[in-house]
Amino acid sequence: MQPVTMYTKPYCGFCHAAKRLLAKKGVEFTEIDIQAQPELRQEMIQKSGQFTVPQIWIGETHVGGFDDMYDLEQRGKLDPLLQG
Repeated sequence: MQPVTMYTKPYCGFCHAAKRLLAKKGVEFTEIDIQAQPELRQEMIQKSGQFTVPQIWIGETHVGGFDDMYDLEQRGKLDPLLQG
C-alpha cells in the first residue's frame, strides 16, 4: 500500500469527505493540519501549486483535492494507485 498524505483544516467539509472515503477503504494516511501548523501551509502551496485543502498525495503522486480523488474512485483508478 502506498503512503497517503493529506493537508487539511479541521472545518473543511471536503477534507472530512476525503478522510471518510479513505477510511471506508481501510487506508491509513498522514494528516497535516495546516491550521494547527500554519507554517506548513506554504509547504503545501509550494509542493502542489494549490491554495485549497485538502491536498492529497498517494506515494509521490499528487492527486489533488477530494473531487480529484473521488473521480479516480469512480473511474476505478484509485485502488490501483493506492496499491502502487
